[in-house]
Parts: sequence; structure tokens; C-alpha cells
Amino acid sequence: MREQQARFEELVLPHLDAAYRLARLLVKRDEDAQDIVQDAYIKALKGFEKFRGGNARAWILMIVRNTAYTWLKRHQADKNVIPFDEAVHQPPTEEVLPESSHEERLRQFREALAKLPVEFREILVLRDIEGWSYKQLASALKLPAGTVMSRLNRARQHLREELAKVQTKESSNEV
Repeated sequence: MREQQARFEELVLPHLDAAYRLARLLVKRDEDAQDIVQDAYIKALKGFEKFRGGNARAWILMIVRNTAYTWLKRHQADKNVIPFDEAVHQPPTEEVLPESSHEERLRQFREALAKLPVEFREILVLRDIEGWSYKQLASALKLPAGTVMSRLNRARQHLREELAKVQTKESSNEV
């Protein structure tokens, strides 16, 4: 048992940050992503004897993905609730502190990404951030390779459109 736990820690724990990033991008909230990752790692530990080697990163990320989708289905009614965000819901201050260009672009990217449907966010994160191959995506998402490529193309197009909307909205607010 200890040997199996040590092997789990060696193979799976190094991917904790990637698991959190995936969960966070799928469900959009920090606390929910943390819960999902915790649940996924518990499931992974319980089922670790079934792991036959191979890519531990892909294995744990699929468990995180499936756990996130289960969570999303259970919390469908919650999607109309706007979570309290101190930065958004606080009264405006007299002085606005300038953000660096990089930080602003990153914020715009995250805002645009959050507006995409979950299947588009997922495929963008797994391919462009986590670096999964088309073959890995097709296998994990249970889709033909052609569908993976077209969904990725549509996801990127939607992301560009959302980025343009965010940037246009902000530039009209500055005037």
C-alpha cells in the first residue's frame, strides 16, 4: 500500500498545478476548481491500481476533466448566479492605478476565455496551454481527429471574437 502511495505521489502529484489550471478554466471559480481537483485526486488515488503506466499527466487531467463536467452538470442552476468579486463590486475609487500592458492583455485574455462555452475553453486549454497532441485530444474527448481540429479552429475563432469585443468595450469606456 505504501509503495503504491509513493508511486502515486511520484507520478501524479507533480501535475497538480496543471490539474488546477484545467479545472479553473472549465468552472471559472477558484474555490470550485480547488474542490474539483481535490475530488479528482481522491478518485485517482482510489483507482490508482488500475493505472497501467503511460502518461500520468494525461490520465489525471482526464479525471479532472470528467470531475469538472460532473460538477458543471450538478451546478447548472448556479450558472445564473454572479459570484461576488471585490474588484468588480467595490465602489469606484478616485484614482485608477495603471496596469502594465502585459497584465492588461492577460486580463483581457482571461475575460474572453471565460466567455467561451466550456467545450471551447477545454480544447483550447488542453491543446494550446497544456500542449496535448490532436491524437491525445481525440482519444480523451472521444472525438474523431477531424472534429478535434474543427472544434479547435472554431474555439480559436470565437476567442478572437471575444477578445475583440473585450478590447472594443474597454476602448469605448476610456473615451
